[in-house]
Amino acid sequence: MRKLMLFGLTALFAALLAPSAQAQPTDTAAIAAQREAMKKLDWMHGVWRGPAVSQSPQGEHRVIQTERIGGFLGGTLTVMEGKSYNSDGSVGFNALGVVSYDAQAKSWWLTSWALGRGGKFPMQVTDTGYVWEIPAGAMTIRYTATVTNGSWTEVGDYIAPGQPPRRFFTMTLTRVGDSDWPGAGSVTKQ
Repeated sequence: MRKLMLFGLTALFAALLAPSAQAQPTDTAAIAAQREAMKKLDWMHGVWRGPAVSQSPQGEHRVIQTERIGGFLGGTLTVMEGKSYNSDGSVGFNALGVVSYDAQAKSWWLTSWALGRGGKFPMQVTDTGYVWEIPAGAMTIRYTATVTNGSWTEVGDYIAPGQPPRRFFTMTLTRVGDSDWPGAGSVTKQ
């Protein structure tokens, strides 16, 4: 009898805790809106490669830029890894980005990490690509991407009040294949 009572109390306790373990119910409408919005970035999925050039006070720097991009969490996110290679084969740059869509605010976001920094930045998805910006004091760093005929061009400009944009980055990538990253290779139940 004592075991039955203990079992009953344990079951009751578990039943009482179950609703609090999941603080909020699944928002299926938001998930559906996120999936639909992310379809606008399906063109990005895959593996890309091509030349990139950056300008700095130290001069011009040329690399081979690569990107691997795929959907995640059932197509509600787009995950990107950008990596550039110097002429000697060493890695010159490596970044991770996650694009998300806020269904309630109807806004896009790019959360990225690179060069010891990270942040969440507003993003605008266009018919031909996207634009995202990083606030940098009195100026803004703006990246504009366009895709045409399997070619992805992205430029970076410094935007300062009262001055014309100053281009500091250009990359032109060609899609070189499919990728099952980052979804492939997840841990199975066994």
